[in-house]
Amino acid sequence: MNTNYSALPLTSPSIELQSNGTKSSAATNGVVLNGHAKISKQDSFLGELEDGGGGGEHDELPLIGDGPAGPPEGSSVPAAVFNLATSIIGAGIMALPATMKVLGVAVGLVAILVMGVLSEITVELLVRFSAHCRALSYGEVVHRALGRPASIVAQMCVIINNAGVLVVYLIIIGDVMSGSLKHIGVMDQLIGHGEWDNRKLLILVVLVIFLAPLCALEKIDSLSLSSAASVALAVVFVVVSCIIALIKIAEGKISMPRMGPDFSSRAAMLDLLVVIPIMTNAYICHFNVQPIYNELKEKTPQNMYKVGRISTVLCVVVYALTALSGYLLFGDDTESDVLTNFDKDLGIRFSSVLNYIVRIGYVIHLVLVFPVVHFSLRQTVDSLIFGELATPSRKKTLTLTVLLLALIYLGSTMIPNIWMAFKFTGATTGLALGFMFPALVALRLDKEGNRLGHGERLLSLGLLGLSIVVSVIGVVGNVYTLKSKSE
Repeated sequence: MNTNYSALPLTSPSIELQSNGTKSSAATNGVVLNGHAKISKQDSFLGELEDGGGGGEHDELPLIGDGPAGPPEGSSVPAAVFNLATSIIGAGIMALPATMKVLGVAVGLVAILVMGVLSEITVELLVRFSAHCRALSYGEVVHRALGRPASIVAQMCVIINNAGVLVVYLIIIGDVMSGSLKHIGVMDQLIGHGEWDNRKLLILVVLVIFLAPLCALEKIDSLSLSSAASVALAVVFVVVSCIIALIKIAEGKISMPRMGPDFSSRAAMLDLLVVIPIMTNAYICHFNVQPIYNELKEKTPQNMYKVGRISTVLCVVVYALTALSGYLLFGDDTESDVLTNFDKDLGIRFSSVLNYIVRIGYVIHLVLVFPVVHFSLRQTVDSLIFGELATPSRKKTLTLTVLLLALIYLGSTMIPNIWMAFKFTGATTGLALGFMFPALVALRLDKEGNRLGHGERLLSLGLLGLSIVVSVIGVVGNVYTLKSKSE
């Protein structure tokens, strides 16, 4: 047997081997920490804030033991971009016009850009320190940095956040297909009212026939084609919305929008307290960073940085155009789920056809996004219940899929609207996953090897403090809103 390899500490389901010669070489330039070579030079996630150029050695460090090339059947950078962008562009996009109604056009656009940049920074923090820890999942990198209790909390946050997002997807599908108290559904408009228009039945049919087969797939790379299709459908929605808005502007049918927040009523003030947490939800994709990284053909942090940056630019553009066009079209009548606004005459030619294209197209988009988010939910539940060293099993995968889909369906029949769901998940699990844990991981592991520059360290501290303040304000605002409504 070749003895030129020694086992590294077993921290994941993958068994990692490292050449003794490689280990010695790494130890010459740095310090061996927890069985891994500590890298002495770091690549800045803000474009070399400290040393102004040159990639750090750790940029070529693979996340798991396949080596920089990754598995031969892994995904390309474009495929990874589609998967990550699909994780980001989901139901959150439908609530953005309503957030712009609260913030105004100018403040809303700035908030969308700032949240996108901050989210990308935290994604790159996760990639950097996951590579250092050789972690396979979000929970594992938190475990390595902060310990088992924090890892359990992070996993619970992933479960609550992802389950909440999937419930929101089903609520939107139900709103569009069956209608709501104020709006007519597609089925009612097409074939009239009847048993086929029953909200719970429609959601169940979509879940069983379309969602369950996609959710049963075992690898996230298998969803790259459906992810590409979902991003294309989101772009179609944005293009159609912008064209309608431009036509109405040219015809003088749209009045001047409000540029800043509305302080005229108590309800408007309460909405201001929760709008940033809702916007935070629109960028949460951090739980899918490691699975997408793990399946790259060329598995290096630099490639994943590229994936994150392209995805963020794409999402910021899509979000800004969606929020602006939706608010311009419907103004103060903009609903929390803007899709429900597309059930009436838009005041232009072919209005009914465009309404159907927008609503049905986005329902298909959500059907294709659903399994990507479900993948990380199932992976986290599996890890939490059976442990990270549990043997993969097709039977176990199918059982978890069925149970999770059943619970998500039940939740979609109990929660009234997406604004309510986003207010609570955004102020709690969304901020924790997107900002608190990545900042804590970076600050904790930085103590082991001075991996952050001075500016990066201050930024991480700022992100942590800001996320805590926004979370507290959001939770207080949510509780006060519920109390006011109950009175």
